[in-house]
Amino acid sequence: MRAEFPESIVLNTKDLSVGYGNDPIVPDISFSVNKGEILVLIGPNGAGKSTVLKTLTNQLKAVAGTVFIEGKDMQELKNSEIAAKMAVLMTERPRTERMTVEDIVSAGRYPYTGLMGILDENDRAVVERSLEMVGMLQEKNKDFNAISDGQKQLTMLARAIAQEPDIMILDEPTSFLDIRHKIKLLGILKKLVFEKNMAVIMSLHELELAHKCADHILCIGNGRVDRYGTAEEIFDSNGYIEELYGVEKGCFIPEYASVELGKTEGEPEVFVIGGGGSGIPVYRKLQREGIPFAAGVIHENDIEYPIAKALACKVVTEKAFMPIGDESYEEAAKLMVQCKKVIPAVKQFAAMNEKNSELISEAEKRGLIWHGL
Repeated sequence: MRAEFPESIVLNTKDLSVGYGNDPIVPDISFSVNKGEILVLIGPNGAGKSTVLKTLTNQLKAVAGTVFIEGKDMQELKNSEIAAKMAVLMTERPRTERMTVEDIVSAGRYPYTGLMGILDENDRAVVERSLEMVGMLQEKNKDFNAISDGQKQLTMLARAIAQEPDIMILDEPTSFLDIRHKIKLLGILKKLVFEKNMAVIMSLHELELAHKCADHILCIGNGRVDRYGTAEEIFDSNGYIEELYGVEKGCFIPEYASVELGKTEGEPEVFVIGGGGSGIPVYRKLQREGIPFAAGVIHENDIEYPIAKALACKVVTEKAFMPIGDESYEEAAKLMVQCKKVIPAVKQFAAMNEKNSELISEAEKRGLIWHGL
């Protein structure tokens, strides 16, 4: 069966239900992925992200519905035809004996080598380019079992690249990688999307990475596809990420795609005079120490306002693009006297926040400046 779709769509689903046997874990999945696009699946552990990916890659039979590759029902394609269109990088790594890095990557050419599996000059050139692209060319003669986890993941990515696919599907590719390898791996995927017009579908646990690299997000939770949209539509929706993951304490900051652990409850004991980002490390340190605090005066468009709102018991604010007024100043001055300890985090003052300088002067006169943190 062939369905009529725009040529830009390389993979799409229709009324797809995934699960094991006849029991659907996630029903009624319908979405499409275009060339040159990254789709990221997010959602809590056990929601069914890996099950969806295994069904898209034909490792699991669909409970119902259809997966189309370039308009063709995947069930009507031969395995070799699927392998020529789609490369897969799942969490499980191959068990090997006496296989070099180059041997592993060479296996990516099997859709093109025929029954004998013999690589020709073009195949070897593709393997070489794939190793070079992921920075593993110098390691090609090393035993695969003797390299680091990060290098193993890059090797598996090189194998997928060597297939020269139109679609790459990855299950939590950044798990267990250090920050250098996470950034490198995602940078390679972005390069493939831009330069090769490849479509990438992957699951990620790191929301900040998903926010930065995804064109579209598929949210899986509560036994269904909960939402589907652009990264901005998903992450800029206040409170949605907490709802999806069932977060009871702490919050997700949409502006920075960061997770904050939540404010320390109680009457504030310290008043932080911040602004321009200077207060953020102080807020986080007070939170780690379990010290409830207040903050101000902060403009509502200030870079640190979302963090202050998430962590402080009380935030004294001023409207965006307005000088700090008398009302906000008086509220902050009264609150800092009640706290009895003041930390001046901000070092420089412009005309808009000159009254924060006056707050510090007042705190110094009263002997409220605290150097104990």
